[in-house]
Amino acid sequence: MARRRRPTSRRPLAFVLAGLLLAPLALAGCGGDSSGTPTLTWYTNPDNGGQKTLAAKCSDQSGGAYRITTQVLPNDADSQREQLVRRLAAQDSSIDLMSLDPVFVAEFANAGYLKPVTDPADVAQLTDGVLAAATSAAYWDDQLVATPFWANTQLLWYRKSVAQAAGVDPTDPSFTWQKMIDTAVSQNKKVGVQARRYEGYMVWINALVSSAGGQIVENPELGKDATPSMAGPAGDAAATIVGGLARSSAAPADMSTATEEEARSLFQGDSGAFMVNWPYVYQAAKSAVASGALSQSVVDDIAWARYPRVDASTPSKPPLGGIDLAIGAYTKHPDAALAAVKCITSLESNVQYMVESGNPAARAGAYDDPAVREAFPMADLIRESINDAGPRPTTPYYGDVSTSVQRTWHPATSVRAPDTPEKTDSYMAEVLSGERLL
Repeated sequence: MARRRRPTSRRPLAFVLAGLLLAPLALAGCGGDSSGTPTLTWYTNPDNGGQKTLAAKCSDQSGGAYRITTQVLPNDADSQREQLVRRLAAQDSSIDLMSLDPVFVAEFANAGYLKPVTDPADVAQLTDGVLAAATSAAYWDDQLVATPFWANTQLLWYRKSVAQAAGVDPTDPSFTWQKMIDTAVSQNKKVGVQARRYEGYMVWINALVSSAGGQIVENPELGKDATPSMAGPAGDAAATIVGGLARSSAAPADMSTATEEEARSLFQGDSGAFMVNWPYVYQAAKSAVASGALSQSVVDDIAWARYPRVDASTPSKPPLGGIDLAIGAYTKHPDAALAAVKCITSLESNVQYMVESGNPAARAGAYDDPAVREAFPMADLIRESINDAGPRPTTPYYGDVSTSVQRTWHPATSVRAPDTPEKTDSYMAEVLSGERLL
């Protein structure tokens, strides 16, 4: 397994500034209750309460070894990162555990904000049976610095009635983005994507570039010395798809501002034909039927397939998402925190969280559980897609890389090959070298 190495360059500016501004602050952590039981604070991303449920379960199962309380972070990933950065820059010992987007793992680890797992037996327990792409993203500088908690990927969702009318089979291994766009145009239907200037747009672009055999930056572990590499056949192929869809009749009217939810709403409507999105959309559609907001006939018309190919002869690299569980570097209870991580990320917890929260598991074995297979009839496809996923660049300068792509590729109607990929390389190089400020 490839390990991510620490760059020799300086820390990202965000950390330096945060440290200068907040170092004088003294933020006390929770030490424990009157019985001496350590109290661990787990900073979680918002969900339906599943993480809080696991916190209570693991606290009970610890037999008094620890107690976990939860603090919910803001809704979007960027705001979650900002809050954690500010606290960790001040060496806040109250961050015992944190739910961390995998794209921020390298940045946090490079800044010294995560406590690595170093004992080989602990590493084996936390990684055995975890899907390969999720495991790889949890390493930095040859150390396991986070543990995959749940993983995620996108599937191609399609309306069976539209595919049947057009005489196409989206489950055919050679089904491509261009075939999908052409089909939607021929049927006067729309394709749902995430193309607002935010991280979801970067997810789409990276998946296209990866599926075309390229990468957004070469040697991303070198930090500011990484080489932007959008210009070339893979970047051009991605630009042709993004710009081609945006300028076609298959583009939604709100494409330049569309997130996951706008894409889902479009897909469930009369003009919906295809959509790339996370597996939560299936449970969301079923819930909408239960509440009376959506007809059962719509859910009956929904089917799924692997993420579309860029080239018919090359398997796609679906997006990789999810949440890792990391231990704060300044925790006063490292042993209890590690024990809690083992409980929260166990196979049993993976199954429970996937069924109750609708977020895919990081451990492969969870997908064989009967309860998971009942809730997710596409469980095998989700597992395969996560395992074959193309992660976004693993770099401590990920924010600079992502923002450079988002700014040069937005709006999608302006994207053209080879101009846009070439512009991105130049823009990103200036940002990474400090010649341009974001």
